[in-house]
Amino acid sequence: MSILGVSEGEEKMYRHFLRNPDTSTDSIHLLVHTDPGTAKEQLDRLRELGLLRETGPDRWAATDPEAAVGRLMDMRLHDLHQELRKVTRSRHLVDSLLAERTPEAPVPLGVEQLTGLDQIRSRIDDLAFFAREEILSVEPYEALSPENIEHARPLDMRCLRRGVRIRSIVLRAALEHPPTFAYLGELASHGARIRVTDDISERILVYDRRTAVVPVNPDDTACGALLAREEGLISTIIALFERIWSQAEDLPSTSGDEELPALSDVEKRVLEAMCTVGKDEAGARSIGVSVRTYRRHVADLKHVLGASSRAQAALLARERGWI
Repeated sequence: MSILGVSEGEEKMYRHFLRNPDTSTDSIHLLVHTDPGTAKEQLDRLRELGLLRETGPDRWAATDPEAAVGRLMDMRLHDLHQELRKVTRSRHLVDSLLAERTPEAPVPLGVEQLTGLDQIRSRIDDLAFFAREEILSVEPYEALSPENIEHARPLDMRCLRRGVRIRSIVLRAALEHPPTFAYLGELASHGARIRVTDDISERILVYDRRTAVVPVNPDDTACGALLAREEGLISTIIALFERIWSQAEDLPSTSGDEELPALSDVEKRVLEAMCTVGKDEAGARSIGVSVRTYRRHVADLKHVLGASSRAQAALLARERGWI
């Protein structure tokens, strides 16, 4: 249980109470072979975590293991989420480190050709990682795969949490793909501005109004891309973006009931079980369905949320107010 924030001694005491309900705390240190001070600290910690419940005067029993582990997982995920937010806000650290670096020659202006999807993705990831002010994009996709979303999410969220402005234009058809729509809504909920349009063929990425990436052939991104830093060319690309932006419409809200995928009562209960119950068998039993049906609902919910794991699905569901 150490991965969930419970020490070895605390776990030993919790297991003792599982085996021996209604144990008196007077002599618990003798039963778990530790000193009174340590035993008191462990008891206080288990009570704080909600792993013990009082059954009588000075008598305690262990909380149900499934509920206990579910609670610990929820608390651990919350702590990790908060820690991640702190880490991604450390923009001042980059600035202070850059100030220590020996001055380098300025980045050459002009146009650079990128070949191969790996090289293109690597350069785009670097540009997004070091963006400080604004990212503009026009992306005519109709759907994002779970892999695409999983790759883009940490970079996008890092930028938004550092205060980088994101404006993005996508095809309206992308809203018909639930995971893509959910991800766009997630970005918008964190401050990104997203607009949709019925017909775009341009593919544009602009970073801090100083660097732009466009495909060599908009109809075939495998042909390579052009990375431009020339001021006049950047201005022209930004002007094209602004024209498309002015003609596009804001992303429909995903916060109202009309825009959210319709969840059945069973699906809502499955979401709650995913956050509070450890094993599928217990989750299925808690909502009165078969394990096979329960797992099918879990898979469907992960697909709708655009999540690659149950823990991520639980986090996304909480962020959207579903649970």
